[in-house]
Amino acid sequence: MTYSITGLPVEPFQPLFGLPDGELAKRNVVRMTADAPVGYPCRVLLEDARPGDTLLLLNHEYQPAATPYQGRHAIFVNERATAPKSFLDEVPEVLTVRKAISVRAFDEAGMMLDADVVPGAEVEGLILRLLENPQAAYLHAHNAGRGCFAARIDRA
Repeated sequence: MTYSITGLPVEPFQPLFGLPDGELAKRNVVRMTADAPVGYPCRVLLEDARPGDTLLLLNHEYQPAATPYQGRHAIFVNERATAPKSFLDEVPEVLTVRKAISVRAFDEAGMMLDADVVPGAEVEGLILRLLENPQAAYLHAHNAGRGCFAARIDRA
């Protein structure tokens, strides 16, 4: 089974890059500086920020479907992001190093079909299992601990 994992488009976030903290606060956005090599996962680059990188913590609608599963949550975007990274038949380290990842399968209408939680190191097996369902149009990965949207997985 071939799949792809691609970061979020950077364009919606670029107007926020470099804004003063006061302006960000008016938009409910917080600038943070990474102080550890793991713990600040950028949703565009699909990698943890390096210590010293600045990131924006903001609310993002990751599931716009007009269903009960419509959803928003906080995400990080690294201010050095210029383009989304893509992975073909490969799970980025930002997912595999996590303690636990929840992966949810959705149909074309945005209704959840199945879901499970595994240690990050086992996430590829779960992705492949969920994509065996021919009704699964796409998957969403979330950090199980805080519930943050991590990535979208599509058939490739």
